[in-house]
Amino acid sequence: MIAVVARQSVHPRLLQIAAAVLLAALFAAACRKLPEEPMKLERNLLTVSNQSGDEWSSVEVWLNTYYRITTSSIPAGGRFQAPLDTFVAGYGQRFDFRRMQITDLRLTAKLPNGKPFELKKRFEAGGLAGALGRQQ
Repeated sequence: MIAVVARQSVHPRLLQIAAAVLLAALFAAACRKLPEEPMKLERNLLTVSNQSGDEWSSVEVWLNTYYRITTSSIPAGGRFQAPLDTFVAGYGQRFDFRRMQITDLRLTAKLPNGKPFELKKRFEAGGLAGALGRQQ
């Protein structure tokens, strides 16, 4: 028994419409805005973005667990910026961006209900650890 399969031709206009829909979907996916990091480092500048609906009060930002900067609050949807050389250690030493490496960055604050809030920036590991897929 031999089965005969009839070939159906697809209308060229239908192919054009399908290609246009596929192209529009690809552009829409490529143009979407990626979520902004809550703590962003750009050269000598730290930008903290409060993307929550709550105000953060008594904010402390710790750099390398040794250097600190404070601000009274960051409103909901607000931003706070500070140069890295304004971070100060306990005995007055300032962080030197040109000579020091950043290994840890964390933020602590209080929420309006009094509960503590902590945010830690994740760094990608460099060197061999980065090649093996480990994170710091």
